[in-house]
Amino acid sequence: QVHLVESGGGLVQAGGSLRLSCAASGSISSINTMGWYRQAPGKQRDLVAIITSGGRTYYADSVKGRFTISRDNAKNTVSLQMDSLKPEDTAVYFCVLETNRRADWGQGTQVTVSS
Repeated sequence: QVHLVESGGGLVQAGGSLRLSCAASGSISSINTMGWYRQAPGKQRDLVAIITSGGRTYYADSVKGRFTISRDNAKNTVSLQMDSLKPEDTAVYFCVLETNRRADWGQGTQVTVSS
């Protein structure tokens, strides 16, 4: 069983920054992908950014150049630095840890960007 806990969400004005963090605990494979998805009201959950245990990253086009994902393999943590935030970034952000067998999700943290 894997347990993920997110932190760092909140309310920020457009153009501002927030940093999300996620800590994983439990039975964690050393080979995994960690990352972030987001879900706005009435919309599907979309990928924001992911990073493999080897350090390869992938970003959604909508956040490229503004968001930066990083991880600490020793601590099983993943972070998302979000800069130049826009109102359309408003959503619940979910942390995910994926292996070839399963995906585990955090409970989500709200990010609200005011115009």
